[in-house]
Amino acid sequence: MNNLIQFGETVEGYNIPVLNEREVRAAAGILFLATYTSLLFILFDGNFIPVKYVITFFLLDFLIRVLINPRFSPTLIAGRLIVRNQTPEYVGAAQKKFAWSIGIVLSAVMFYFFIIVNAYSIITGLICLVCLLFLFFEAVFGICLGCIFYRLFNRKKVQYCPGEVCDINSRQQIQKVSIGQLIILAMFITLIYVASGLLVERYSKAPHDLFKTAQSR
Repeated sequence: MNNLIQFGETVEGYNIPVLNEREVRAAAGILFLATYTSLLFILFDGNFIPVKYVITFFLLDFLIRVLINPRFSPTLIAGRLIVRNQTPEYVGAAQKKFAWSIGIVLSAVMFYFFIIVNAYSIITGLICLVCLLFLFFEAVFGICLGCIFYRLFNRKKVQYCPGEVCDINSRQQIQKVSIGQLIILAMFITLIYVASGLLVERYSKAPHDLFKTAQSR
């Protein structure tokens, strides 16, 4: 029973329970894709059925992670299968538990409004946006926003953060951004803004079927 209900894995060389950050990020990507796709159904078709299924699964998955064992979470199992050939990157389990507890609260509120009350509002819209933001940062950048909040509320030293961001180290040369690089980035953003105004008429034209046009000649 002790091995069945627990949070985090015991790994040699680590003095606290840990999780594999690679499979966590993969799971976040899966949830992001499912949530984002369900929102597209709402925006373009007014169909709320997919998001109701996603919210239910989202809440169930996070309840399993936090209350039972992350090893039995369907998305983490899928994530493990996806990244099983990659070297594990171990991170502290405590901060992930805090972050996923936030996920439970958010998804529970969404479940109440969408499933029980069967209504939507600006509240559900904002919560969806927050969830997407959390999942996107985790999956794409490897930044656990919930873990950042954990550090604010926990006085003890946080161990084994993703990318060792808990430890204050001087950046290596390859991590530094020069003034020239910042100028290039600013110029690129400016170019996109200017181009969006100059090319809007041309880009607004619907594309034609290339093969259909060729056959009609």
